[in-house]
Amino acid sequence: MNMTLRSKVIGDLSAITNRFDADLFRYLLPPGAQLIEFGGSKKGDIVHLKLPLAGEWVSEITENVVSEDKCYFIDEGRKLPFPLKKWKHKHILHRSGKNTIIEDNMTFSTGSIITDMLFYPVLLSAFLPRIWQYKSYFNS
Repeated sequence: MNMTLRSKVIGDLSAITNRFDADLFRYLLPPGAQLIEFGGSKKGDIVHLKLPLAGEWVSEITENVVSEDKCYFIDEGRKLPFPLKKWKHKHILHRSGKNTIIEDNMTFSTGSIITDMLFYPVLLSAFLPRIWQYKSYFNS
């Protein structure tokens, strides 16, 4: 199943890309979640979280690309909380004049389309605040 969210922020693409760091990641964490490890946003880096009820979440950056008008990196789940079996999150930053559009494109699977549909609102409620969090973080 796929979910895509977009947020337009004030700032040049390279400046916004450079601020995709541990501080931003901590800012985006849901309440009660802990950042155990943040290796970065380049291929081979690891991000490790501990979620309050769900347990550990470990993702590996499997791809990163930087160009003049677009940058992206992909994290894929290596250790996922129940009921997730697969996770792929493409973080895409697009130049938009003097602004940047941040796109979160997430693909996930629980192994069952019915469970995917039931779990979709849970993930949406966890990631939807990012639209405003990005604006607050970058526009301040």
